[in-house]
Amino acid sequence: MAIKRMDNVLIVVDDLDAVIAFFVELGMELEGSGPVEGRWVERIIGLDDVRQDVAMLRVPDAPGRIELVRFHQPKAVQPEPKNAPANTLGIRRIMFAVDDIEDVITRLRTHGAELVGTVEQFENIYRLCYVRGPEDIVVGLAEELG
Repeated sequence: MAIKRMDNVLIVVDDLDAVIAFFVELGMELEGSGPVEGRWVERIIGLDDVRQDVAMLRVPDAPGRIELVRFHQPKAVQPEPKNAPANTLGIRRIMFAVDDIEDVITRLRTHGAELVGTVEQFENIYRLCYVRGPEDIVVGLAEELG
């Protein structure tokens, strides 16, 4: 049996509206949002008394989605350290291919995003950078050259 696709990546957030706006500005589309609760979700995630709001965003005309969740109950747990460096174990960033890296950075800055380092060129293939957005979510941007 083979894997069919990667369906989505889950990000737990406090300010759901701000994070939705950030990813929409990046170019994703909001598929839908609303409350999700009940014994079935509690059994899947292994938590009791779950009340959460969920938003699903998708890459237009391509596979790939991000699921955003704001927990009302139980309260979300803050990771340590808050702004984990790139060599911290676990998922550190999500990478997106973009048409114009400078334009995307400019638009994301209106949502509080900041460059983690600098925009750099890898050979004659890509311009790359990491951007830290709301909730300290790090996204990588890659602009293909040529």
